[in-house]
Amino acid sequence: MTNTETVADFETQPLREFTERAYLDYSMYVILDRALPSVADGLKPVQRRIVYAMSELGLSAASKHKKSARTVGDVLGKFHPHGDSACYEAMVHMAQPFTYRYPLIDGQGNWGSPDDPKSFAAMRYTEARLTPYAKVLLAELGQGTVDWVPNFDGALEEPERLPARLPNILLNGGSGIAVGMATDIPPHNLREVVDACVHLLDHPDAATDDLCKFVSGPDFPSAAEIVTPAEELRAVYERGHGSVRARACYEYERENTQIVITSLPHQVAGSKVMEQIAAQMHGRKLPMVEDLRDESDHESPVRVVLQLRSRRVDVDRVMEHLFATTDLERSYRIHLNVIALDGRPRVLSLRELLAEWLRFRTETVRRRLAWRLDKVENRLHVLEGLLTAYLNIDEVIAIIREEDEPKPVLMERFGLTDAQAEAILELRLRHLAKLEEMKIRAEQGDLERERDELRATLGSEGKLRELVKSELQADAESHGDGRRSPLVVRGAARAMDETELMPSEPVTVVLSEKGWVRAAKGHDVDPAGLSYKAGDGYLGHAYGRSNHPAVFLDTTGRAYAVVAHQLPSARSQGEPLTRRFTPPDGARFEAVLADEPDAGYVLASDTGYGFVVRFRELISRNRAGKAVLTVPEGGRPLPPVRLMEGEALEGAEVAVASSDGRLLVFSLADLPEMPRGKGNKLIGIPPERVKSREEVVVALTLLPAGAGLRVTAGGTGKVLAAAALDPFRAPRGRRGVYLPQGLRRVTGLAPAG
Repeated sequence: MTNTETVADFETQPLREFTERAYLDYSMYVILDRALPSVADGLKPVQRRIVYAMSELGLSAASKHKKSARTVGDVLGKFHPHGDSACYEAMVHMAQPFTYRYPLIDGQGNWGSPDDPKSFAAMRYTEARLTPYAKVLLAELGQGTVDWVPNFDGALEEPERLPARLPNILLNGGSGIAVGMATDIPPHNLREVVDACVHLLDHPDAATDDLCKFVSGPDFPSAAEIVTPAEELRAVYERGHGSVRARACYEYERENTQIVITSLPHQVAGSKVMEQIAAQMHGRKLPMVEDLRDESDHESPVRVVLQLRSRRVDVDRVMEHLFATTDLERSYRIHLNVIALDGRPRVLSLRELLAEWLRFRTETVRRRLAWRLDKVENRLHVLEGLLTAYLNIDEVIAIIREEDEPKPVLMERFGLTDAQAEAILELRLRHLAKLEEMKIRAEQGDLERERDELRATLGSEGKLRELVKSELQADAESHGDGRRSPLVVRGAARAMDETELMPSEPVTVVLSEKGWVRAAKGHDVDPAGLSYKAGDGYLGHAYGRSNHPAVFLDTTGRAYAVVAHQLPSARSQGEPLTRRFTPPDGARFEAVLADEPDAGYVLASDTGYGFVVRFRELISRNRAGKAVLTVPEGGRPLPPVRLMEGEALEGAEVAVASSDGRLLVFSLADLPEMPRGKGNKLIGIPPERVKSREEVVVALTLLPAGAGLRVTAGGTGKVLAAAALDPFRAPRGRRGVYLPQGLRRVTGLAPAG
């Protein structure tokens, strides 16, 4: 044999073409025969074969359970030549009430649990039969409603699809990953979907928005709330893809100070949720939760208990945090990608999906009626021949007795067809009684009426739709139930920040001259009496809470913030703030504040400008801080002064003293509130004197209405009564009036009386 002859015996093609074709064939197989469900019966091939094989084994809802291994063996041996473990797992999913909204298989034995769906026993231990609901997929199977195709070896036939009486594609949903596409269809409520189908039959032009009045959203097997807004759900059903959020339900038992979680989102394991919550407790991220218990039992399948430390805990805020950080709230992808009636995968809107299924259902009913009409007409034809025999019974008997081949003689003598003659020859003697003739005539009358009804229905699209509608409503009455997943309007979940999660305890934040900081528990601490490093000493302190931020101000007017509980303990000498922040070169920390967000402060520089700012405006998460007070070159900020609260703020005044011995008192209401900036002029020092540092502001304080003023000058001090301040009162920005001789070298101002 030559080389030429050898090559000619084989087909050759480029490797690229071969791999492209092979991969395309594989892709189409995965898409059509494994991953995506059919819009007709909502089943993938393996699921369809399991249900059909069980029906062939006689495992109806009224039969006894049989070993699952028997079913799996039949499926693999007759219809599905693949792995037994994958086949059995598909069977398990159809039997789990926490996986399927309307299970197709009634299992006996260990079929898994919501905590661990894969904890089911081996197929040699479990037993199964079909559920009553499975009848809606199989009831019309032998009535000419489906096409039959050869099985994998051509020895048997299997249904190409099942004649579903209900849109199982939406009722039980399904998920799958194919090549280049995937499907995620959530389960829905049977009655809602049927109502939408009925509406679409009555109003063929109905839009998706109209159908969403009936199908308000998915209906999962669990009782968790669906919190996706209605307008978002309508948009998902219009597009055919999107997402939906489900949230666990809980109750607060005030007498026991505990939160009880009573339901979990679909396919969320309670054990995993407890692990997530326990991890946060271990990481000190849930200080308000004292204990976590699982009290689930047969009567209460889901009962996860969170024991709170006190009744002052904001329960809703705690649960909102858990919804945002654990699987107590879960998002589910929706992608209505199915194998349409034309055999192609398509993403359909809710309206398109229901319309496609109704076309299938209408055609199925039409085929069933046509099959029944054919059966009725054939039976009427046979009955006509039997009546002929009864009318000529003696002659018929004589022909049968005398003729070797009576069939052709009967056909010729009485004008019978082959089927009629065969039916006469198969009659038993007992059926030759006069009573049988009456039964035949009665049956003939019933069948004629049924034939007329079938013809009328098949000849009228309106009557056909009415029949489909009545059957849908009857099945909904038989198998429907109430909604399990309530649709509730909820706000978006938000995790707690660090300040909310920490316990709120009183602390004293202490700042040293060199910029070292520490925090002591409680407010009964003597900050000046603490030990400091050599060459360092006490500068300032602030009373706050452990979960509130402490704010530090530097000589450039920048503010820096850190949560108090993050600061080192006062048992040590603290740490330098420069480890946490990066102030400008040459800047020093000069003040520390700790307060409520709405607390007000007067910020001012010694150049004579200032404004009112709220504490919340001083908080910054930036290591470089934030510029709050603009300090002109050569100037420096004054110590911030806190505003009074409540009635004391009404009629309050600002007292400002300059290094030249001038004092000005003006209304606090004249000072603007700003988030940042230079502020407005407090006292009218000439700019050239400020620039040369000949005169600057040396002290500033706030006076409640009717209060006097204590002026400190060096080592002496004097109280000026409220009436004695009248000469110093003037509008903001004025030059001010000289203090009495001896008080002009002001070192401090403070309210008195």
